[in-house]
Amino acid sequence: MAALTDLSRLSLNQITTQKWSVPEAVEGCLEAEIPYISFWRDKVAATGLKETARLVREAGLKVSSLCRGGWFDDATKEGRLARLEDNRRAIEEAATIGTDVLVLVCGPAASKDQDTARAYVQDSIEKLLPFAAGHGVKLGIEPMHPMYAAERSVIVSLGQANNIVKQLNHPNLGVVVDVFHVWWDPEVYNQIEAAAGTILGFHVSDWLVPLPDILMGRGMMGDGVIELRRLREAVEAAGYFGPIEVEIFNQAIWNTPGKEVLARMSERYLEHV
Repeated sequence: MAALTDLSRLSLNQITTQKWSVPEAVEGCLEAEIPYISFWRDKVAATGLKETARLVREAGLKVSSLCRGGWFDDATKEGRLARLEDNRRAIEEAATIGTDVLVLVCGPAASKDQDTARAYVQDSIEKLLPFAAGHGVKLGIEPMHPMYAAERSVIVSLGQANNIVKQLNHPNLGVVVDVFHVWWDPEVYNQIEAAAGTILGFHVSDWLVPLPDILMGRGMMGDGVIELRRLREAVEAAGYFGPIEVEIFNQAIWNTPGKEVLARMSERYLEHV
């Protein structure tokens, strides 16, 4: 398996340096010669949408994605409508900051009915697709690890995400492959192959053993058990040669000075991805 030889596809997902503001993250990427950045909506809001767009444009950085849309289901009709409207705002934000990918974390069921919630997720995405297409934005369904089904997403496998993409069959819809969420799946390589032509993002981190925390336990690449390079080559075989985002939720990493994180991230990216 061939190693990557440069940083030309590397993207900093802003959550990896959670304490950094948008200006700090932009400056950090420039200093570390990381060409891509992925923003989170709360960070963009804190800096201002137009100011974020200006900073990225003047820095010459490319924006790999915006996190996140989704969270569709709600116990009330009013709540569901409000969440659809929030997704429309997220689409507009993505277009303004210059990315064509909005990552969807589809959200949990508002009741115990998982099947109905999954059907509603698909229905919501279908409603949003014309609006997204009108703004030049693609919606990337990110399946989550099953341990998040109760609190983060009823879409818990790449197969489920692929099924929605296949059924809706829209050029502005695809999947985001995050290794932390899919590495365990015995069908992952078959499902990556099935996603050929519809992969909109590839996120890397590592699965630590033992897992120290459900949410905050992701590790730096090379510190865990995920076959990172094999997964990267699989998405490439499926036609994806876009940016590779490093997305790590880990308090110890968040407490480390950002410049140190970016230096380690770049080194591990070349060594393990």
